[in-house]
Amino acid sequence: MKNFDIEKLIAWLQAHIAPISAATLGWLAVVLIHGATLPTLIAVLTGLSDRMPSVDMVLLAWSGLVALFAQAVVQRNFLNIVTIAVGFMLQSVLMVLIFFK
Repeated sequence: MKNFDIEKLIAWLQAHIAPISAATLGWLAVVLIHGATLPTLIAVLTGLSDRMPSVDMVLLAWSGLVALFAQAVVQRNFLNIVTIAVGFMLQSVLMVLIFFK
């Protein structure tokens, strides 16, 4: 039976799992920030609510997304560029549908 080498296991985890986790967490952060206003916008669009999300929440979320978009452009991270751009388009379409309903 082979001896179990914990240092080799830790080195392998750091080399293979850490980059995947960092990229996944960054992508997940973008999706969650975009999703912060979606439930309220969909509720307004379907008539379940008449309360729009607060302007400060939307401005802070969009400012954070603009900063992440700028970072993705500088890093040439195509996945984040596409994810953030598509999220902006979907949120803009929802807002247009609400305002011109």
